[in-house]
Amino acid sequence: MTTPHVESIIPGTGGMTVQNPYLPYPVRIEEIITETEDRNLKTFKLVFLNTADEKKFAYKAGQFAELSITGKGEIPIGIASSPSEKGFLLFTVNRVGLVSTALHNMRVGDIMGVRGPMGNWYPWETIEGKSVVIIGGGFAFTTLRSSIVYMLDPNNRPKFKDIHVIYGARTPGMLLYRDELAAWEERDDIYMHITVDATDDPTWKYNTGFVPTITDQKAPPADGETYAIVCGPPIMIKFTQPVLENLGYSYDHIIMSLENRMKCGIGICGHCNIGKEYVCKDGPVFTLEQLSRMPKEY
Repeated sequence: MTTPHVESIIPGTGGMTVQNPYLPYPVRIEEIITETEDRNLKTFKLVFLNTADEKKFAYKAGQFAELSITGKGEIPIGIASSPSEKGFLLFTVNRVGLVSTALHNMRVGDIMGVRGPMGNWYPWETIEGKSVVIIGGGFAFTTLRSSIVYMLDPNNRPKFKDIHVIYGARTPGMLLYRDELAAWEERDDIYMHITVDATDDPTWKYNTGFVPTITDQKAPPADGETYAIVCGPPIMIKFTQPVLENLGYSYDHIIMSLENRMKCGIGICGHCNIGKEYVCKDGPVFTLEQLSRMPKEY
């Protein structure tokens, strides 16, 4: 687990420089990409104002950060960029509340804050040498995008066997990262299974159906050497879990990323606890085996 490495002079410490986990790094918005046809999902490309801060912000695919806007507050968002992509961070933000709406109204060149990285990450050391099935739905595909880019990096691709990606959205216009999806599909070292719930587009050439159905049709059966990484809305996770079980995946080979009312991001406020676990600190990544021992709140 990683906590922020931000230092500042705290009142009452005699002028000592100590770590302040609530102080964000200043960043500048370098690019804004509107991802979906309803314009409610935008990807923000952020660059650090200070090179030293960028070096301190060492993260792994699967982690999240708090995005902060002065006078508005902050929100926890999964990191969509990969650690293999240098010089910037990517966050894809759904416009649903005060802070996310304020962020959507910002412009290229505006200054904001990033606090993190936070939480744990997908267990890459365990997965190395194995095959991976990435299963995602809706705008929860952000940390999965980070993971795919990480695994496809030339320095990392030899570390993994087969890579399958099953990704769905309600309609074609709600898919994220469409240019990258098309580029990945052209590769011969990754199997892409894109789907939408429904469409009347006669040019649609991919799958039609809910993610659990396509998972049942396209995911490779478990062989003890394949891990499934699942991230999506709760209803998708609920119906994908039994599909993976029927395919023979054991609980310790099913890895999920949760969202659960995260607030402070460092396990202090108590908003995101599930039993004795805190999603922001002990998660957000858990195996299904770990979740099976928790209260059924997730």
